Amino acid sequence: MYDYLIIGAGIIGLNIAKNLKERFPQADILVMEKEKEVAMHSSGRNSGVLHAGFYYSANSLKAKFTKEGNAALKEFCKLRNLKINPCQKVVVALDDKEVEGLEELKKRGDINGVELHWLDEKQLENLYPNLKTHKKALLCPSTATVNPKEVTKEFAKVIKELGVELILDCKYLGSKANIVRTSQGDFSAKKVINCAGLYADNIARDFGFSKDYVIIPFKGIYLKDKKNISNLTTNVYPVPNLDNPFLGVHYTLTVDNESKIGPTAIPAFWRENYKGFDNFSLKEFLQITFYEMKLFATNAFGFRSLAFSEIKKYNLNYLKGLATKLTQKMDHKGYDSWSTPGIRAQLLNKKTLELVQDFVVESDKNSVHVLNAVSPAFTSSIPFANWVVETHILKNS
Repeated sequence: MYDYLIIGAGIIGLNIAKNLKERFPQADILVMEKEKEVAMHSSGRNSGVLHAGFYYSANSLKAKFTKEGNAALKEFCKLRNLKINPCQKVVVALDDKEVEGLEELKKRGDINGVELHWLDEKQLENLYPNLKTHKKALLCPSTATVNPKEVTKEFAKVIKELGVELILDCKYLGSKANIVRTSQGDFSAKKVINCAGLYADNIARDFGFSKDYVIIPFKGIYLKDKKNISNLTTNVYPVPNLDNPFLGVHYTLTVDNESKIGPTAIPAFWRENYKGFDNFSLKEFLQITFYEMKLFATNAFGFRSLAFSEIKKYNLNYLKGLATKLTQKMDHKGYDSWSTPGIRAQLLNKKTLELVQDFVVESDKNSVHVLNAVSPAFTSSIPFANWVVETHILKNS
């Protein structure tokens, strides 16, 4: 019998395993992953941006974890000799109303202790001649980018070095009490920790949790400029709509100096709806389209307009047009290929029909379920894992 069995070897599951093994070196810990390698889904398919923590409401867990996680992941990359691009980030405004949005972001950043600097139009032009803003912009020096797949795989190496057992190609099939049935046999554990990402809600229901929630997948794709013909030198974001979890179309500079426009946030029809009918599941299709039709009919959180506007982003000229509002002299000819799609596992409250914007974890003495590890979960992974261990694993032991 294992002391801890962790389902899912994404960035969160690996960090929880690392945290537990560092606290309890004698503990028997198993991490099981359904794919043949780690980082096949959200952990390896996100933008790789290390966010700073000024978007989130003052003193929230998201703000705290993002700020701490940014510094912790940079330190991890430094210790393990992983690539990092300290490219910073600029948030620009289109009009007076968006300038008010910038001022709200600055307030949040100040309260959360995140370094931000005001730039007027002239200062922005001097620093980044190919960008534009209305009156002023915000510069965030601590934003950086990494290769998310490389980082996640490095955490997998670390846990194996510590003595954690990692079993790949091991699919969860079901559970009874704390015996977990898998494609590689049955495993028993004193505590099961569910970090299954897109499937976390399904597994949680086997343990009596996630009664009010269901995961709705959204597909994110970027348009790439592989050679950075556009000469992008920093990440460029619009002022976000703080009422929904999506940040709008923006420019991202990768760790390898590729430039990207995006992402989309297109409602997907099954959980691993990456391309065509790959990984199609009729059961998932029926469940997800039921809730998407419900959201469309009620227009909860503006879902109807969101769906229409996101589908239009498959048109290259439309997507480029949204991005060019943030620029003035940028060459967009190089943006001609789509990135590998990613799926955002977004938790929906079935009763209120609201997209849950904060982290959600449910637990008892036998099991822990990370139901909503939404963006910026990658950036926040180290302090978030520590919080899960302290407030949900140790306190319920």
